[in-house]
Amino acid sequence: MSELWRLSIREAGDGLVAGRFSAVELLESTVERLEATEPTVHAYATLMHDSARREASAADADIARGRWRGPLHGIPVGVKDLCFTEGVPTEAGSKVMKGFIPDHDSTVVGRLKQAGAVIVGKTVTHEFAYGQDVPVTRNAWNPRCYPGGSSAGSGVAVAVGSAFGAIGTDTGGSIRVPASVNGVVGLKPTYGRVSRFGVFPMSPTLDNVGPLTRTAEDCALLFGAIAGHDPRDPGSLPEPAADFSAGIGEGGRGLRLGLDRDYFFYDRVTDEVRAAAEAAIRELEALGVDIVEVRIPELGYAPLAGMTVLLADTSEWHRRLLRTKGDLYVPGVRVMLELGEMVLGAQYVQAQRARSAIRDRVRNAFDRYRLDGLVGPTLPMPTMPLEQHSAKLTGGTDADLSPFLHHCFLGNVIGIPALSFPCGFSPTELPIGLQVYGRPLAEAMLFRVAHAYQQVTDWHTRRPEPQRQVATAP
Repeated sequence: MSELWRLSIREAGDGLVAGRFSAVELLESTVERLEATEPTVHAYATLMHDSARREASAADADIARGRWRGPLHGIPVGVKDLCFTEGVPTEAGSKVMKGFIPDHDSTVVGRLKQAGAVIVGKTVTHEFAYGQDVPVTRNAWNPRCYPGGSSAGSGVAVAVGSAFGAIGTDTGGSIRVPASVNGVVGLKPTYGRVSRFGVFPMSPTLDNVGPLTRTAEDCALLFGAIAGHDPRDPGSLPEPAADFSAGIGEGGRGLRLGLDRDYFFYDRVTDEVRAAAEAAIRELEALGVDIVEVRIPELGYAPLAGMTVLLADTSEWHRRLLRTKGDLYVPGVRVMLELGEMVLGAQYVQAQRARSAIRDRVRNAFDRYRLDGLVGPTLPMPTMPLEQHSAKLTGGTDADLSPFLHHCFLGNVIGIPALSFPCGFSPTELPIGLQVYGRPLAEAMLFRVAHAYQQVTDWHTRRPEPQRQVATAP
């Protein structure tokens, strides 16, 4: 098997421009890796090999003529199966949308095509991203463990090398959770920085579209291709796209990150996560980042406020489908949709007011402590066994999924960007992620911090070999 799939996006792009290999060769290496890993991990819902080969051939022709479109030109990527893709099944992981083939692209898919990216396929998602079912996707490092949130297919594809980068969505952590548990980099952008036009929604004020990659630099390159204003998305910010990798090598010196230990190291954080995150934070300090001890009590209210809004918003969107195709939903999703219809108007308004209050407190803390961001572990635990996750979804003895929301929901509730990147492994070889939050529109700072860290550590270079594992159903 060709080893080209191991390259970063930056390395692959440089190799294409220099003529060291072709886009077709790069794609075939990726397809070979996909065929070797897919029987174990099941990251893809739909494969697009025929169109991908046409796109790769077109990229080679363009690059040969000097028509290079940028760092994504000729690069194989995956796209979450929530994103409309013209002429390709887009079923949102649900029987409700079985056979749906859009007649247009989502903005994010359109921008990937404009950048010359080669779309390998549509990655697996929970039904409508709700996280109340157990998709076929398996964790890249241990098939018996939880693979992450609804963007698990994208996270696993990037981790095993069946895509150089992938698109996910994040309403309460569904980019950062699979990034953390699969050992890759995942960005939840500033709310409105990436268009959601043509993407199946959950909540109009919590949803985000963002990239997953293997390195911080790659994440900046992919983000630069998909970011920017879109008048078709009413929540889109009037901010132009940018080269988010331009200042990535400036290092961390002079940056100030707040650490609220009561929140990020609360009692459910495991010893292995605590040790890895503390070591990573010390490494950031050695790189010149000022770590400031802070206390922001209001952070703890974010999951409750966010879940109230998510429940009601998602049920509102599904209202007609629930009444006409309710029998096609998986039981767990249907229960959550019915539960969301029971959220009172007063509760919804109160949750929105709470979001404003939390946003104000965080903004005040950033100003008071002169912070560029916040730092802490992405998740309180590396991951969990699949059977434990299944028990939670079916109302087992421990039906509390809050550890997977606790650290992540803040970014969605107040709209600020957050980046998860690998910072270690557990004794059982499961990845652990570190998360950095930033001020609105400060994605470049997040990439700068993660890139500096990745220059002195090698966690992000480790690759799983799932085809050597024995996958067993939960």
